[in-house]
Amino acid sequence: MDKLSNYFRTTIEEMRYNVTWPSTTELQKSAGLVLIGSLVFAVVVGVMDISFESVLKVFYNSFR
Repeated sequence: MDKLSNYFRTTIEEMRYNVTWPSTTELQKSAGLVLIGSLVFAVVVGVMDISFESVLKVFYNSFR
């Protein structure tokens, strides 16, 4: 039990005194970048999905 309490004590000290926390402006910029990247990724995957669907429909309909 002593090891566990020592672990939490040192973890709290580390988080309080040694971690460099980003400012609110940096967090907002990072969040915006993640949002834009996620939207771009979603559009790319959506375009790939639509194109594969079209190609497969043509392929399957050629055997009818």
